[in-house]
Amino acid sequence: METVMAFVVGGLYAAAVYMMLRRSIVKLVIGLVLLGNAANLLIFTAGGLTRGAPPLIAEGALLPDGAVADPLTQALILTAIVIGFGVLAFAVVLIHRAYEVVQAVNMDKMKDTDT
Repeated sequence: METVMAFVVGGLYAAAVYMMLRRSIVKLVIGLVLLGNAANLLIFTAGGLTRGAPPLIAEGALLPDGAVADPLTQALILTAIVIGFGVLAFAVVLIHRAYEVVQAVNMDKMKDTDT
């Protein structure tokens, strides 16, 4: 399963880089979203894809019984999702305002407006 996830992460990174190299600012933001999702999947895959119980330790025991899920990677990904959503919301507002001022989504045309 880790091999399949490695290929999925690689494909998402490739698609993100391709989208970020386009001249449209909308495609740039879509590439940033794909890059964030690829990073989240990479962290999740690196943490291990073990299906298990919550990491609760019984009273009097030193270790949990059986296979347990790693809570650290889940917490990191949850935090990254929230931060990514905030960045996406900011980028959408920024693009909307830039389009109102420049009337173009092409970054070359936006560069030509500088005086």
